[in-house]
Amino acid sequence: MGKEMVKGSMATATVHTGGKLMKNIAKHPLLVFGLGAVAGFLVYKYRKEIISSTTKVVDAGKDFVLQQKENLEDIVAETKEESL
Repeated sequence: MGKEMVKGSMATATVHTGGKLMKNIAKHPLLVFGLGAVAGFLVYKYRKEIISSTTKVVDAGKDFVLQQKENLEDIVAETKEESL
């Protein structure tokens, strides 16, 4: 019980600090522009890694869905056999 309380309070503190930080950054247009430029540069620099990671995640998701579909079909087939 104690660990969950600590985790919850740390999450709350992190969200609160992040909200304050974003409010302060939003007040300065040059900081917003600079952060956008840095983010754009990093996305451009690591675009191949981002694309490959995204492709792996999408493929894993498709495999998961197909596996669950097969499991569901097996369960439906078993219930039809039992009902006969």
